[in-house]
Amino acid sequence: MAAVSSEHLHAVVHEGDGPVALFVHGALGSRSYWHSNISALQEVCKPVVVELWGHGLSPSPRDLARYEPSGYVAEFDRIRVELEAERIWLVGQSMGAALTMHYAVAKPHRVIGMIITNSASGFADPDEWRERNLTLVKQIADQVELEGVECLRDSWVNPGRSRRIHPDTRELLSKEFSEHSAQGIVDSFRTTNYSLPLGESVRDISVPVLFTHGVEEERFQKHLSRVRLIPQVEIVDLPASHAVNAHDPAGWNQATIAFIKRHTNIGALIRETRDTKHGWTSRRHQSGRCI
Repeated sequence: MAAVSSEHLHAVVHEGDGPVALFVHGALGSRSYWHSNISALQEVCKPVVVELWGHGLSPSPRDLARYEPSGYVAEFDRIRVELEAERIWLVGQSMGAALTMHYAVAKPHRVIGMIITNSASGFADPDEWRERNLTLVKQIADQVELEGVECLRDSWVNPGRSRRIHPDTRELLSKEFSEHSAQGIVDSFRTTNYSLPLGESVRDISVPVLFTHGVEEERFQKHLSRVRLIPQVEIVDLPASHAVNAHDPAGWNQATIAFIKRHTNIGALIRETRDTKHGWTSRRHQSGRCI
């Protein structure tokens, strides 16, 4: 697997039949968060799995502006341009869902549609969220700064520790957790997390959106009213908590594939892309071969 240069997000390009789809995990996740989804989704798209700054194999820039949602919008668009894709699908979980929504608001003409999961950071009341960042999130960031990222391995904030995630995926996430950069995680909590809520701007998302709702995450339920403000949103309830696509991969895959099929003109959008370009990794997920 080859990483992009140290100035850019690490991304893995998988083969697939359909348009490019950007997969963006949440805080403390990594590329294998989508391990139980990629093979199925290759039926309808070309998955491109991105790792956030300081997560997995992505670098930790010292320029904090790159951690802002606008910095991620620029990086996501760079990936789109590198892959010569006119328009793309966006697939996001938690913090990743919030960041993809920022992209959809900023560049609606570049988006076919979106699939997102529970994201308190994206749908929270902005004032309440900022207050939370001054207390709980600050404590987490301060702890990582003092003790290193390993202090969060067994914490409730680490999505990879959930026993509801398939053991193979948990094992991969555990290995990748060791790749996280303490400084990158601190900057993600202090900078990215603080700026994520979209507030009333969710009304400006003009593309079709599938919201895959983990009904068992009780603390998210108060945010559903804001989810419904998205003009073209379709909500599907799944028997899952926060890590929706990993807790119920079969249900999530089925709903996502059906949604992409309904909203993608496959014949018009498939493009030939080079297997390896500017350091991208292209591979067939099922076999794990680099090609």
